[in-house]
Amino acid sequence: MSNPYQKPDHFTKMARKQGYAARSVFKLDEVQRRFRLFRPGQRVVDLGCYPGSWSRFVRRAIGKQGVLVGVDLERPELEDGHWIVRSVLEVSPEEILEALGGAADVVVSDMAPRTTGNKLYDHVMQIELADRALDLATALLVPGGAFVCKVFEGEDAPAYCDRVKARFDKLKRVRPEAVRKNSREFFVVAQGARPSCAAAN
Repeated sequence: MSNPYQKPDHFTKMARKQGYAARSVFKLDEVQRRFRLFRPGQRVVDLGCYPGSWSRFVRRAIGKQGVLVGVDLERPELEDGHWIVRSVLEVSPEEILEALGGAADVVVSDMAPRTTGNKLYDHVMQIELADRALDLATALLVPGGAFVCKVFEGEDAPAYCDRVKARFDKLKRVRPEAVRKNSREFFVVAQGARPSCAAAN
């Protein structure tokens, strides 16, 4: 059976042309065009940052005065950022905050498990990562901050969205144009982190 992800599509070719490692950058690009989350001088955390396309996009958006911290099992081949090479399940909020030099304005997560083909198992494992991203965002964000997170559609997705709603003033489910047609992923875009959101843990 052929792998539909092997054949370069329009977004893959465009990513290469613009110097990005992966086509996923255009998912974040659409989020930025719709919600204007990133501004020069911000502090941003990229969870699951490898291979670096989202980090490169964020760096360009926040400029030299901004601070970018990325967390993943592998280090992106980018110079301008602080990289914590470890599982997000192991890294502490305190370590990220120290690297940031203060609370984050935006936390983004494009994390997904290594898929097995078992839709239920993959969904459960991905929601575990999304919950970890939400917990870190809760601990890291300034009041009013924003959170972007990949979610696999499935039976636990509505409850996950409810957990995000409990901690933010606004939430939108977004399926960017660059998401492949056969993919079950969508993105939660949450704005207005509540000062008391840690109490929702």
